[in-house]
Amino acid sequence: MNALLGLLRKEALHILRDRRTLIVLVMLPIVQVVLFGFSIRTDVRDVRLAIVDPAPDAVTLALRDRLSATATFRTVAVATRPDALDTLFRSGAAQAAVILEPGLAERLARGLPARVLVVTDATEPNTGSARQSYLGAVIQRYDMERMAASGARRRGRIVPEVRMRFNPTGESSHLFVPGLMAMVLTITSALMTALSLTREKEMGTMEALLVSPLRPWQIIVGKVAPYLGIGVVSVAAVLLEARLVFDVPIRGSVSLLMAEGVLFILVSLSLGILISARTASQRVAMMGALVGTMLPTMMLSGFIFPIESMPTALRWVSNVVPAKWFVLIARGIMLKGIGLTYLWPQTLVLLGMAVVLLAASARSFQPRLEGRM
Repeated sequence: MNALLGLLRKEALHILRDRRTLIVLVMLPIVQVVLFGFSIRTDVRDVRLAIVDPAPDAVTLALRDRLSATATFRTVAVATRPDALDTLFRSGAAQAAVILEPGLAERLARGLPARVLVVTDATEPNTGSARQSYLGAVIQRYDMERMAASGARRRGRIVPEVRMRFNPTGESSHLFVPGLMAMVLTITSALMTALSLTREKEMGTMEALLVSPLRPWQIIVGKVAPYLGIGVVSVAAVLLEARLVFDVPIRGSVSLLMAEGVLFILVSLSLGILISARTASQRVAMMGALVGTMLPTMMLSGFIFPIESMPTALRWVSNVVPAKWFVLIARGIMLKGIGLTYLWPQTLVLLGMAVVLLAASARSFQPRLEGRM
C-alpha cells in the first residue's frame, strides 16, 4: 500500500512540475466541450440561394421577397437563365436554387398549376435534403396564403419539383469518404510526426542531430520524408477504396487530387513538426496534436457538420483549419468534377499555410541549434 501511495505521489508531482502537460490536461476537456457543443448542429442556416426568374411578374416578385425575408436563406444571385446556375453551384457560391417558370402569374390566374423547380447541392446529402425541405415549406406556405387571400375565386396551385445535384441518390458515403481522407492524412502526418520527433528528444538522439553539421531544414526533411511517402500511399489507397468499395465517383482529375493531397500532407507534417518543437514528451505531443489537429479536423472542417450552421466565431476559426480547405477541394474534384479554375483560392490557402508552417517549424529548431554551436 505504501508503494502504491508513493507511486501516486510521484506521478502527481511529475504532472504538477510539467506545466505544459498540466495546462493541456486542464484545457483539453474545456476545448472538447466548446467544440462539440457549438459545432454539432443540424440546423439549416445562412443557405446561399440563387433565383432564376426569366419573366418577373407579381407572383414571382412576391415569392422572391418571401424567400429573401426568411432568416434561413441569403439570396446571392438573381438570374434570367438557368445556365448561370452551373457556375454558381460548381464554385460553391450557391447551395440551392429556385427556378421560376415564365408566365407563372398568368397560369395561376387561369387556374392552371405552375411549376417551381427547387435545386440543391447534394455533396452533403443530409444538409441538401434539409435545404430542399425548407425551400418547399416556404413555397407551399406562400401558396396557401395566396389561395386564402384570393377568397372564393378559382386559382391554380404552385407545384414544387425537386432536383439534387452532384449526388442525386443521396449516398452518405459521398459525404464521408472525402472527409475521411483528410482525417487519415492528419493522423498519418501530424500525429505520427509529432510523436516521432518527441520520441527522439526523450531518447536523446535529437541532441546528436542538433550538434551535427546538418541545417534545421535538413533535419526536418530527413525526419518527415518517410511520412510524406506514407501519406502519398495513403491518398492512393483511400481513392482506390472509395471507388471500388464505396462506389464514390471521381469525376475530376485524379492527378490534381493527388497533388492537392501532397500539399495537404505538407501542411499536416508542418503542424506535427511545430507541435513536437514546442513539447518535450510524447504524452504532451499526443495531446497537443489531438487538440490542434484531430479535433478541428473532425469538428470544424465541414467533414460531418455544415460550417454554415455554426456560430460566427467558429466559422471564423474554421478558416485556419487546413482540413476545411482540403475537404472542399476533395469534394469538388470527386463529386463536382471541377479543376483549378474553381479551386485555385482553396489551393492558394493551403499553399500559404504550408509555406508559413514550414518556415515556423524550421525556425523553431534554430535556437536549439545555435545554442550548441
